[in-house]
Amino acid sequence: MERSERTRRPVAPFGEPAIEIGGEDIGRALRALSDADLARLQALARLWSRGLPGGLGWADVLNEAIVRSLDGTRRWPAGVPLLAFLSGVMRSICDDHWRRVRRELGRRAPDACADDEMSAAVDPERALAAAQALGAIHRLFARDLVVLTIIAGLAEGLAASDIRRRYGLSALDYDTARKRMRRALLRCGLTWRTP
Repeated sequence: MERSERTRRPVAPFGEPAIEIGGEDIGRALRALSDADLARLQALARLWSRGLPGGLGWADVLNEAIVRSLDGTRRWPAGVPLLAFLSGVMRSICDDHWRRVRRELGRRAPDACADDEMSAAVDPERALAAAQALGAIHRLFARDLVVLTIIAGLAEGLAASDIRRRYGLSALDYDTARKRMRRALLRCGLTWRTP
C-alpha cells in the first residue's frame, strides 16, 4: 500500500491551483513502482498495442509514454494514479498510430486495399484464430447480456454513443461493462483492443 500511495499525486484543495509535477517527480514515482506495478504496466502496454501495424510493439508504446511524461509533453493530472495516467498515454499513442495507418490506407489506391483485404480474408490460420477467440469471448460473457450487446455493437463498427443509444445503455452502464470486460479478458489471458 505504501508504494501505491507514493505513485498517486496529491490533489490541490478546492479553489487553489493544481499542484504541478515535473519530469523529475515522475521519474521518482516510476522508480517507486513495485514489481507487481511494473508487471501491470507491461500488461497494459501489451493490451493497448495488440495488433498495431507497422512493427510498433508494446515496449515501443511503453517507452514512448514514459518519454512523453518525462519531457512534459503529457501532464500528469492531479489525483490520478500513475498507472492510470500512463495507461491513458499509451492508449492515446496507439489510437494516434491507428488513425495515421487508416489515413494512409485511405490515400492508397482502391485496388491495393482490395488486394490486402482479399489476402487477409483468405488466410485460414488467421480466420481460425479469430473464430476461436470470438468463441472464447462469447463463452466468457455468456451470462452478461450487457457485455454481449456491447460486443455486438463493436462488431458492427459502432461508436460508444451509438451502442448506448441503440441498446438503451447509460454512460455509466456502458463504462462499467467495458471495465468488467477488460478485467475478465486480462484474467483469462485474452487481450482487449478496439482500433
